[in-house]
Amino acid sequence: MTDIVSKLVRSRTMAAIKSKDTSPELLVRSIVHRLGYRFRLHAKDLPGHPDLVFRSRRKVIFVHGCFWHQHKSRKCHDGRMPKSNRSYWKPKLLKNAIRDKRNLAAIRKMRWKPLVIWECETGDHGWLAQVITKFLG
Repeated sequence: MTDIVSKLVRSRTMAAIKSKDTSPELLVRSIVHRLGYRFRLHAKDLPGHPDLVFRSRRKVIFVHGCFWHQHKSRKCHDGRMPKSNRSYWKPKLLKNAIRDKRNLAAIRKMRWKPLVIWECETGDHGWLAQVITKFLG
C-alpha cells in the first residue's frame, strides 16, 4: 500500500512527533505527583535519559510509546511493525529496541531500578497508580 500523502507532508508529520512531554508521559507524571512523589525529569547523566528520576530511591521510570519502542505484548496493537516501507522501518525500530535493552542493562549495572510503562498501559489510571506505588514504595 502506498502512502496517501506526499513525502514532504509525511516528513513534516514525522518530524513533529515529540520525544519529551508526550501525552502518556504527562499522564504518568501527573499520577506520580498526585501520589505525593517528587522527581526530576530526563536526567542526562543516566543511560537513556529516563523520563522520571527518583534519585534518593535510585529508581527511574521510562514511559515508552508502543510503536517507537516496539511493545511486544499481544494485547498491544500499536507495537506492530508497519506493513509499508518495511526496509526503512524494520532497522529503525529494531535499533530503538536494542538501544532500550542496552540502556536498561546499564541502569541496572549502576544499581538503579527501572520501571518501563508502555503507552497502552496508561489507560487504566487506577491500575497504573498501584503499579507506581508498589514500585516506589
